[in-house]
Amino acid sequence: MSEENQSNNSKEIVLRVSEARPRDTGKRRVRIDVDIMKQLNVEPGDIVEIEGKKKTVAVVWPALPEDQGLDIIRMDGILRKNADINIGDKVIVRKVLPKQAIKVKLAPTVHSISVDEGFKKYVKKKLVGTPIVEGDVIVVPVIGQAVQLTVIDTRPRGPVIIGEKTSVDVLEKPMAQINVPKVTYEDIGGLRDIISRIRELVELPLRHPELFARLGIEPPKGVLLFGPPGTGKTLLAKAVATESDAYFVAINGPEIMSKFYGESEQRLREIFDEAKKNAPAIIFIDEIDAIAPKRDEVVGEVERRVVAQLLALMDGLENRGQVIVIGATNRINAVDPALRRPGRFDREIEVPLPDKQGRLEILQIHTRHMPLDGDVDTERLAEITKGYTGADLAALVKEAAMHALRRYLPEIDIEQEKIPVEVLEKMVVTMDDFIAAYKEITPSGLREIQVEIPEVHWEDIGGLESLKQELREVVEWPLKYPNSFKRIGVQPPKGVLLFGPPGTGKTLLAKAVATESGANFITIRGPEVLSKWVGESERAIREIFKKARQYAPVVVFFDEIDAIAALRGIDEGTRVGERIVSQLLTEIDGITDLQNVVVIAATNRPEMVDPALIRPGRLEKLVYVPPPDEKGRVEILQIHTRNVPLADDVDLIEIAKRTNGYTGADLAALVREAAMQALREDLQNGIVKNKHFDVALSKVKPSVTQYMIDYYMKWLESARQMNVGKTMSTSITY
Repeated sequence: MSEENQSNNSKEIVLRVSEARPRDTGKRRVRIDVDIMKQLNVEPGDIVEIEGKKKTVAVVWPALPEDQGLDIIRMDGILRKNADINIGDKVIVRKVLPKQAIKVKLAPTVHSISVDEGFKKYVKKKLVGTPIVEGDVIVVPVIGQAVQLTVIDTRPRGPVIIGEKTSVDVLEKPMAQINVPKVTYEDIGGLRDIISRIRELVELPLRHPELFARLGIEPPKGVLLFGPPGTGKTLLAKAVATESDAYFVAINGPEIMSKFYGESEQRLREIFDEAKKNAPAIIFIDEIDAIAPKRDEVVGEVERRVVAQLLALMDGLENRGQVIVIGATNRINAVDPALRRPGRFDREIEVPLPDKQGRLEILQIHTRHMPLDGDVDTERLAEITKGYTGADLAALVKEAAMHALRRYLPEIDIEQEKIPVEVLEKMVVTMDDFIAAYKEITPSGLREIQVEIPEVHWEDIGGLESLKQELREVVEWPLKYPNSFKRIGVQPPKGVLLFGPPGTGKTLLAKAVATESGANFITIRGPEVLSKWVGESERAIREIFKKARQYAPVVVFFDEIDAIAALRGIDEGTRVGERIVSQLLTEIDGITDLQNVVVIAATNRPEMVDPALIRPGRLEKLVYVPPPDEKGRVEILQIHTRNVPLADDVDLIEIAKRTNGYTGADLAALVREAAMQALREDLQNGIVKNKHFDVALSKVKPSVTQYMIDYYMKWLESARQMNVGKTMSTSITY
């Protein structure tokens, strides 16, 4: 229960400090339990004094629902630094009635800034209503950036509030170097569970080693952070160093490598000695795979010696004291296995891609000081940015700001020494800026394998209504409504095989599925994974599925799958095809589960696809994509003639009747040929008439015959009757 005591006729309560939520950061706002607010006799919006090693003031707000009943106070890194306390410390909280400030003097905290009367007015406008005490650090947003200012003097003394009549003076140079938190836990979004695990492993041993001594155990000596690039591994290490008040030494892998014999090892020893002298300390090794690769696989002698030196320093004969090593890598399997054992790196913590809630928190952090328009919906942005890392989201916000800046550039005179405050205040970032930025920023991990596809919607595909519905159920529903499948207790299908005559729209359907489901889209054209080097083709398949698991939800599309997953047992040469099929089977339905990954394959030669691939649990949905019927042909013609100037005598329904056996591709070619015929007659004002379609019909012939349709239907029937493990007859050929 809370400790209470009376002081100066004002009730005081002792609370434990916890980190603030992203939406409260930078607003000089603290949150405490409603019952405690009643005990303190404060209402939401009142001012409280927080006493740690130093005193500061903040606006009080009610605690979040999940914090009800807990004796905690949530405050951000700036307020914690102002009170000179850390997360987990106890502070005294009491109500105060601050006086109106007559005069306030501010100075930049770190770097010098240029100040004029316009800037002073801008700062005052932003700070009206802000409670402060002398010595506080406050944050003022300026064009999307946070400028940190230190309160060096107030009149009167004590807690004051800046009002309309307050005289605000801002100096150009900092008064003295003040230790301001560079990265706090509030600057990291979407990694709450990981932060608590790291605090347990790193902060606790550094701040309270006596706990481990009492239990008679050695505290953890190292933590290895791994995960895709851009998820916040380095940021986490910086935040831990800031929050634990530890001495921080950073090693960027390649920096310590030297061509001279023994020099690399000497540098490592010096770094560990320096950390030991300044204990408690954190040594952070970024890109640890660069200096500690697997010794069996490296050619150079230097790398082997550096790995051996690192092993000795981390767990050798000499005790390294209160020094914790944090390593970070995005290639965990490239790190020497001797490092990955207790006593060196005790724990390996995966830093995953943020989920929707995590993306929302990251967007709130990066737009904290940004003037957003009322139409900006961060929840929608979090929904559509599936597969984005924290770094990708930071780039998205930056790009949106740049897009907004381009709109205001015509109003700004670049030659001016200072931009007028009125122009700065008018600048806002809109939702359209974010959407424009979203189209330009691709998830960084998918850049090498993701192909930028044109947006294709269901309405862009004529006919095939029942087929569209089937694909919605197989692909869209599991990605959009996973809880419904969980509730009903079934696993959604893992894969779909689209087969049918060439030109019927199989690839187009896959694109539409990716667009409509909002999933990331990875497309693999069969032959491009083939390599002349043994094992490279299988490795390419492994990498594709590894990325797909990391950046889920993902639609993986194999076009012309018969090229890489042909029947096994007929290849007498290198047998690379058989190895690729085996790898595919393992990836789709192996020990490692595919979560939120749907595989779509397309082929016009289904008899060539290995039967093991089309059994239940793999590409279990066999979907025949037929040539369009008459209604479908009308819709396809309407789609392809949207932007074509047609004469009144053109009857698309009549043309559809005359084009039996034409695929979607044939109809697109027909419209193109008719348009070209019109251009041949009149290059300037060509209008497509019925006679042009007559000529086109004589040139463009249908590519599907009844024999082909019968063949596909016969294959489908035999595939459905085939038992698992029983080889399907492939005697049916064109």
